[in-house]
Amino acid sequence: MKNSESDQAFFIESDEDDEKDSIKGEDDGNETDVSNYSDDNHQHQGKPSSLNPSWPQSYRQSIDLYSSVPSPSLNFLGTPTLSRLGSSFLSSSLTRRHTPEILPTLSKPFLPPETDNQQPQERRSSHSLLPPRGSSAKKLPHYQKPSKVSHELPLSTQSSYGQSVINGINVLCGVGILSTPYAVKEGGWVGLFLLFLFGVLSFYTGILLRHCLDSQPGLETYPDIGQAAFGTTGRLIISIILYVELYACCVEYIILESDNLSSLFPNAHLSFGGFILSAHYLFAIMIALAVLPTVWLRDMSVLSYISAGGVIASILVAICLFWVGLVDNVGYQIETTKALNLSSFPVAIGLYGYCYSGHAVFPNIYTSMAKRSQYPMVLLASFCICGVLYAAVAVMGYLMFGESTESQFTLNLPTNLVASKIAVWTTVVNPFTKYALTMSPVAMSLEELIQPNHMKSHIYSIVIRTGLVFSTLLVALCIPFFGLVMSLIGSLLTMLVTLILPCVCFLSILKGKISRLQVSMCVLIIAVGIVSLLIGTYTSLADIVKQLS
Repeated sequence: MKNSESDQAFFIESDEDDEKDSIKGEDDGNETDVSNYSDDNHQHQGKPSSLNPSWPQSYRQSIDLYSSVPSPSLNFLGTPTLSRLGSSFLSSSLTRRHTPEILPTLSKPFLPPETDNQQPQERRSSHSLLPPRGSSAKKLPHYQKPSKVSHELPLSTQSSYGQSVINGINVLCGVGILSTPYAVKEGGWVGLFLLFLFGVLSFYTGILLRHCLDSQPGLETYPDIGQAAFGTTGRLIISIILYVELYACCVEYIILESDNLSSLFPNAHLSFGGFILSAHYLFAIMIALAVLPTVWLRDMSVLSYISAGGVIASILVAICLFWVGLVDNVGYQIETTKALNLSSFPVAIGLYGYCYSGHAVFPNIYTSMAKRSQYPMVLLASFCICGVLYAAVAVMGYLMFGESTESQFTLNLPTNLVASKIAVWTTVVNPFTKYALTMSPVAMSLEELIQPNHMKSHIYSIVIRTGLVFSTLLVALCIPFFGLVMSLIGSLLTMLVTLILPCVCFLSILKGKISRLQVSMCVLIIAVGIVSLLIGTYTSLADIVKQLS
């Protein structure tokens, strides 16, 4: 399939012209309706644009590495490997997936000069700037499909149903599972209803993201959806929120590592010049220094392979919890459990919300599927499996530890048991790979702002990534409260990304083309998201300030 040399544009039809306007496709001259939701074997193509794409352009590549497993190739900063992203999880390492958002050579310092006979402008993003929605019929700039490289295959039809489900579980099932018993403690048994409620609402908003992606050709990522809904401002705001969420997760990783290593080696300390570093501070600094070289990696394919074991790690930790409770018979504290804990119930809102923070990756999973019509079933399977796992761990952990439940149940496990040691060390090892993959999108977005100067840009990149690592260390040392920080992330950021923004973008992009029931559902979800955001954020911040004082 080749790109035509002629320019092409398309229109977003108004309510009055739904039957008149259409998008002229490039393949065989066929026309495709703008609001068509069909997706199997449906590929959108566009033409070169005279405008530069919006920031961030690196979102697709970095999130693909964060959510799937590419072919391994270990290289450091400055090495030309970003254009070779691997296939989805469990797919063949010999099959390459082409990623459309290739950074332009003229504006990005970490890509090599063009070796093919492409013109530099043909290396632009897969989509151009979308102007703000205002008039009833707007002519948008042209979309562009980047030229294929000899070792790459088209982005289309790579991930099977099973691969996509595992990718979804890998995204959803993370460190949040460690705090589900603590969430039950904070909210009481009644609070478990929030786990079910947020799961249902998050599933529905995940479907809404699919409709947004199908509304216009060229939309492939969450920032794309924001741009289609609210122009460049929408893209910028959504991108910043997503990057702040990723950054905050890296802070959580350092707190998590410090807490668990301190439980393994409580007497560890470092003394110099009359100054003593306690175990928490010592291990936090050591973890930051240990992950720093992995953040310098330019190609994180190997880390992607290892991090895919996050699914196995979560299951293993859950098995260890049940083993300690059922086989080692540590006992239960049912008499200390509560049906409802109103005083700390708002904290539970953020903790349960954090469990479903995967919407930043769902568009990437959808656009990489071989059969996109299976996307709802992929989401359903992923949410059901993770929901059952979360609920099982939450109930078992709270029954075992009652009101003494810590923010991570691994801190409650008896240290003399083999199953406990396996659980703690699994918890310690897993974030080592997750940290670099989570921080990489943030670093790459900042690197886009660097002026292309080969030697200096490499130095700037190392400085940026090093600064990000040590800034997360500083935040983790200043606010070393794993549960409260997770509740703050879940209340403020996850509610925005998971509940509020998908509905707002859906209503904006497909205004006039959706039913009253869909509008009512979106309004209801937005209301739930806003109330949860305000109550959970205020309570989490207040508790953090109280702890610090």
